[in-house]
Amino acid sequence: MKNNKIKQNELKEPRELALNYISTLVEVARESFLILDADLKVISANPTFYQNFRVSSEETVNKFVYDLGNGQWNIPVLKNLLEEILPKKKVVKNYEVKHIFEKIGEKTMLLNARQIDSVQLIIIAIEDITERKKLESRLAEYTKELEVKVAERTKELAEQLKEVESLNKTMVGRELKMIDLKKEIKSLKKLIKNGNGKNKNGKNGNGNHKNAR
Repeated sequence: MKNNKIKQNELKEPRELALNYISTLVEVARESFLILDADLKVISANPTFYQNFRVSSEETVNKFVYDLGNGQWNIPVLKNLLEEILPKKKVVKNYEVKHIFEKIGEKTMLLNARQIDSVQLIIIAIEDITERKKLESRLAEYTKELEVKVAERTKELAEQLKEVESLNKTMVGRELKMIDLKKEIKSLKKLIKNGNGKNKNGKNGNGNHKNAR
């Protein structure tokens, strides 16, 4: 009995020191923080957590994490993190949790958790990325719409280019025909001028000179 009591006291002292140190650090953090014991009971939370989730310390401290907010934190993905992933990995980063809360509505949270076995503490940092996810979603929609518009405009330009090329071919064909016609006309004029019923010796078509009587 005496030995067990000594061991508990030996564990209690460093645990309290660690808890005081951690609490001091998270007190001024921008993210929401929860500090749990090995049984997943809340030991401490920082002011940001109370403010962001609109709860009081009386509603939070010494409560099981799944019981917070009248059971609103009883989230399957959170259970998976705390009971399956964290005990094996000890450190989990950027674990996304999406949930609808009664007071604050739908929230998308990014959780970073660390399990410290030596002092039997679990630290969870909760970053609210709801607005960022909405912005990313709007940006993705805008990008998709822009891609559709660009594709449509590209198709229109391709069709217009095809029409221009077709018109250009037609005009070039006409121009070539005009050139051929001009050559033919020139040749005919030359024949008329030089021939007009004469050959090279000044004879008419029947072999007689023009002035012959």
